[in-house]
Amino acid sequence: MPAGGPLRAPRRWRRAPACLYSDERRAEAVNVPSTIPTAEPPVFQPARPAALAIRHELFFLNYFRLAQALVYAGLALSSPRLTWPTVEQPVLAYVVIGVYLLFAIGMLMQTRNAMANARLVVSGALVVDILVAVLAAWLIHEARIGIAMMLAVNLCAGALVLPLRLSCFFAALATLGMLGHTMIARTPGDGDLLESGLLGLAYFASTTLCHVLGRQLRASEALAEQRSLDLANLSQVNELIIRRMKTGVLLVDDANRIHQLNESAWMLLGNPPADQRDLGKLAPELSRRLYHWMTSGKLDETATQLADGVPEVVPRFTRLAPNDDSHVLIFLDDTSLLSRRAEELTLSSLGRLSASIAHEIRNPLAAIRYSAQLLAESRELNPGDARMVEIINNHCVRLNEIIENILQLSRRERSRPETLDLGRWANGFVDEYKQGNDIGEDSLRVITGNAAVAAVADPQQLQQVVWNLVQNALRYGRMPGEPARVMVVVRGGEHGVPILEVIDRGPGIAPKVAAQIFEPFYTTHEYGTGLGLYLARQMSEANQASLEYVRVAGGGSCFRLTLTPPARHAADGGEAG
Repeated sequence: MPAGGPLRAPRRWRRAPACLYSDERRAEAVNVPSTIPTAEPPVFQPARPAALAIRHELFFLNYFRLAQALVYAGLALSSPRLTWPTVEQPVLAYVVIGVYLLFAIGMLMQTRNAMANARLVVSGALVVDILVAVLAAWLIHEARIGIAMMLAVNLCAGALVLPLRLSCFFAALATLGMLGHTMIARTPGDGDLLESGLLGLAYFASTTLCHVLGRQLRASEALAEQRSLDLANLSQVNELIIRRMKTGVLLVDDANRIHQLNESAWMLLGNPPADQRDLGKLAPELSRRLYHWMTSGKLDETATQLADGVPEVVPRFTRLAPNDDSHVLIFLDDTSLLSRRAEELTLSSLGRLSASIAHEIRNPLAAIRYSAQLLAESRELNPGDARMVEIINNHCVRLNEIIENILQLSRRERSRPETLDLGRWANGFVDEYKQGNDIGEDSLRVITGNAAVAAVADPQQLQQVVWNLVQNALRYGRMPGEPARVMVVVRGGEHGVPILEVIDRGPGIAPKVAAQIFEPFYTTHEYGTGLGLYLARQMSEANQASLEYVRVAGGGSCFRLTLTPPARHAADGGEAG
């Protein structure tokens, strides 16, 4: 079976994690093209306030009030030839209903502004509703039952906003109004009184029921909203975590197509275009291993390189759901990271051991050096012995430098980052270096642009790193018989990333040697310790910076220090190593 072929017949999506990147998310991070989706940092939002639900209820009540006023107007303006209820005192009815219609329109227009005093506004509006309903029932006596039933809707809507005690008060007020209307009617009867009493009971029952149901619905809505936001925030957190994972993560379906992937996977696959989703064409070896794992259940744990110029990885596979082959998660473990972690553990143990040995060597070494200095002051010392004493002193100095570097390696301090004007800092560093060191005919100068370049770093550790680079450049970055020419260049890189470069015009470093210069105890000079550049890179990484060697066209060397801009440092939570 070809590596790019489908693994099995396509099946419907069953579930997909929200924490991987889909095509709908686009990259905004530094040095990541727009073909790769990324995630924004999670923005936690509070649950929707209860005031929003109350505003919806007020809109409903005011819309109903407007419809109610239009019904009253229709009854008052109906033609006498129709079988409509007759209107007592039409002029008064027109005035009352006209004023009520204007009142309903005004309340609807002021709904948004009424949120600050919602209870007071609703209470006042209900008083007007009850008064107008009682007058309308008196003026249009034959429609009193319909008017009374519409008033029940006003009371129920008000109960959704008001406390239970206040809602019952308005129910009692409406009951008294309807009973009063019945009592002053021209032909009151027992049936009318019973009818008004039953309406009063209906007012109390419906008001109480609506208040209780409204309170429960608001509580349920608030709980559902809060849980929905909690899930959304959790999904964003998961997405951010997976985005920042060094392990590559891919989601592949049974048609051998990539559905989702994170940034690390995108880089380990060789930065493919966003529209390339066929795993067989994109990474044939990975597709072959996936098919082998699905058919045999055996995992090939040998490292493989999926594209040119990317680190080797060890692929691992797992099903998205048990007994479901429709979607598989692929984890790509970067072997260079694993090797680096193992090396760091080894070096940490070696550093502690070396530090204890260095402490033991320091005192005897000091005694040897002191004795050599006393011997050098002797007048009876012949030239041959004087040369031997000089050799002893030189090697004592070298051993002491090695001991200092080892002790510094064992007691690495946590960085204390600050926001620096990198150009101003570089000028101050060069001035201080020239004052403390005699550079003779050598030249050391700073080159900065017109725009200020800001960076976040520990000033003390940054000074140690740059001092080491400048010292090496002045010592080794020179052509035979010529003075050294060293430049400290400060510039802004792509997307505003701050960059500091130490450039010399020496013979440069051979590619084979350049691959090893950052390894501990590696040196090409008989008096070198092999720890300077290693310590410089360790301090750089502790400040979320990267140190690399770049060969200069036309001869020379460049050590490039890429620092962290203030914006990214704040987005990463201000972490420091």
